[in-house]
Amino acid sequence: MCGIVGYIGFREAYPILIKGLRRLEYRGYDSAGVAIINNENQLSVYKAKGKVADLEEYSKDKDISGTIGIAHTRWATHGEPSNANAHPHYSQSENLALIHNGIIENYAVLKAELLKNGYTFQSSTDTEVLVQWIDYIYNIHKCDLFHAVQIALNQVVGAYAIAVIEKGNPDQIIAARKSSPLVVGVGENEYFLASDASPIIEYTNKVIYLDDEEIAVINRHEDPKIYTISNIKKTPEIKELEMNLSQLERGGYDHFMLKEIFEQPETLKNCMSGRVNIEGTNVTLSGIIDHKEKFINARRILIIACGTSWHAGLIGEYLFEEFCRIPVEVEYASEFRYRNPVICADDIVIAISQSGETADSLAAIELARKAGAFVYGVCNVVGSSIPRNTDSGSYTHCGPEIGVASTKAFTAQVTVLTMMALAIAKEKGTMPEENYLCTIKELQNIPSKIEKILSQNDKIKELSLIFTYAQNFIYLGRGYSYPVALEGALKLKEISYIHAEGYPAAEMKHGPIALIDNEMPIVAIATHNTIYEKVVSNIQEIKARNGRVIAIINEGDESIKELADHYIEIPETKECLDPLLSSIPLQLLAYHIAVNKNRDVDMPRNLAKSVTVE
Repeated sequence: MCGIVGYIGFREAYPILIKGLRRLEYRGYDSAGVAIINNENQLSVYKAKGKVADLEEYSKDKDISGTIGIAHTRWATHGEPSNANAHPHYSQSENLALIHNGIIENYAVLKAELLKNGYTFQSSTDTEVLVQWIDYIYNIHKCDLFHAVQIALNQVVGAYAIAVIEKGNPDQIIAARKSSPLVVGVGENEYFLASDASPIIEYTNKVIYLDDEEIAVINRHEDPKIYTISNIKKTPEIKELEMNLSQLERGGYDHFMLKEIFEQPETLKNCMSGRVNIEGTNVTLSGIIDHKEKFINARRILIIACGTSWHAGLIGEYLFEEFCRIPVEVEYASEFRYRNPVICADDIVIAISQSGETADSLAAIELARKAGAFVYGVCNVVGSSIPRNTDSGSYTHCGPEIGVASTKAFTAQVTVLTMMALAIAKEKGTMPEENYLCTIKELQNIPSKIEKILSQNDKIKELSLIFTYAQNFIYLGRGYSYPVALEGALKLKEISYIHAEGYPAAEMKHGPIALIDNEMPIVAIATHNTIYEKVVSNIQEIKARNGRVIAIINEGDESIKELADHYIEIPETKECLDPLLSSIPLQLLAYHIAVNKNRDVDMPRNLAKSVTVE
């Protein structure tokens, strides 16, 4: 979940490292630090609690010269946020500096051995144990840094992406990964290192993605060399990045989150491009076509995901069961991997993740593969771990999502799941042709309908002022709208820190109705669907108890306008596509409430974008 940056080349390293940390700050932002080898071959470490700006302030009067360095922005695991616990960490000799993303599970055993051998520790992190262990191996084996790292990692249990530099050796960075992302950027006479490609794209579009248990030896005047921790030499595969620099800038918006909300008409077009034909008569997904027998004969679909992706998976459950008549179960990846699930060889497992690096989802994928299931990935980040560890899949193609609270990735995931359900239904013959064609046509209309909702941004901003100081919210929905209620509540919790819960509207009277009074805002998703009248009855129950209702309704719905205290109108669409529209005003409402409360919308407390630890 932390951000790693490294540089070796002909430029001054510090400006590149700092800019890279800013690009990766969404991955963690409770402390930051840099390690640089200067022109006298001295290794210096500078770090500070807080954000990257705090590190810049601290480093103003320091010697930051040098053309090799590593840097880190942290999301705390072991040890509270502090200067001492910030990365990089020195070895006791101060000959090595290391940055690390992940968790070393057997750090206590290693630390006990180091203490016996006279090592002392300045922090409470597992990362300092790792750099001390590498130093210990380096000294007892009298080997070079690469072999010390290789031996040490064979004795480590856990997840890691690391980069290490050595005092007196200004021409080499050693990097390695297991269950945590790491990418090497290949420039002209220079190399870059990062947790993802965002710090690299400004300088080169050529990258090498490290696989699990691989070590990269990056020397200043040589091509990168890749070895496994068991010392098998690999041939690096250089790939070209698809993103561009403009995608990583705010583009005049106050926050990345707002920019990404407003990008959704375009991102959904990109998501459908090349998959839905211009005539709107067919959906083609190569991942489905290439394995159509698997999907036709699937006994069951298991969807595994976390957070917002899990909510998208719930919508997928409705879609696959309605369109394809295949039973579906949606699982939290973190629970699935530990509860000894029943997985059969004729199951399809769909793993959904924005980053493609979610640790729990990757572990669940490994479990499913061992059981013989066919695994399909739905992911946004090209070249990430999930696409590389699944049998097939589909990218969402919504571009980099920098805001920690997911918006455009959610709607893109739902769009991919919709196209998957349509493609499978076509192959299975489980969907009437008229319904199939009508759904595709309407899917093509969704971007323009989202634009219409976004034009109400000022109205939603004004509405948010009324509820800025509410302490609790309840979100209600039924059918396809229930997962949207969960997602709307999550968005509000994530960025405003207001307690919010999503419920199926019919379940309100089985407990949550006890919470309703004139201080409790209720967001009711009440668009026209097969159970519209039931939702109207639920709203009446709320109003009978003095609840304050904010209703998401279709344009021209006069009945609920009379019942609700406030309403936001959205265009009509097919019931199965309604989540793509009804989620937009909930994103905007959460955003504006958070801004009113002066929250750090793009970097909410305690969160990080890519959850690469359990």
